[in-house]
Amino acid sequence: MRVLGIDCGTERTGWGVVESDGRRHSVLAHGVIKLSPRDPLHGRLAAIASGIRSLLALHAPEAAAVEEVFYSRNVKTALKLAHVRGAVLAAIADAGVALGEYSPLSVKSSVVGYGRAEKSQVQLMVRTLTGQTVDSEDAADAIAVAICHATTCKAPAARVAI
Repeated sequence: MRVLGIDCGTERTGWGVVESDGRRHSVLAHGVIKLSPRDPLHGRLAAIASGIRSLLALHAPEAAAVEEVFYSRNVKTALKLAHVRGAVLAAIADAGVALGEYSPLSVKSSVVGYGRAEKSQVQLMVRTLTGQTVDSEDAADAIAVAICHATTCKAPAARVAI
């Protein structure tokens, strides 16, 4: 199964494409969509949606996996992150790709074995599981989301028909 994992962020949205049989995982590509905090939010959302659409077209994943919004003490930050997720989910739905959504706790538990793991631990386990070093924490988190989907998805999720 080919999965596009996405770690949403208003300035740095990480992504990773993983090919997996549920036990062995191979990273096909990864990166970060980098945006300037000086740009208006609506412009960043459009750039993120466009970037995700391009990744979906280029890599043709069978599924996409996105982290759910985590609780934040800063409501403004949580709302901006929710906007980014909305742009990402809309791009995925437009492409008709199956979607999986996972809490940060689920992703870390699936990949590291501990739901409160630090970013560095996630990065280390991504390297251990895939054999590939990923320097960006954002891209490593996205790969972890893809691995979580590949290991927990029992049956293909329904594709969205538009």
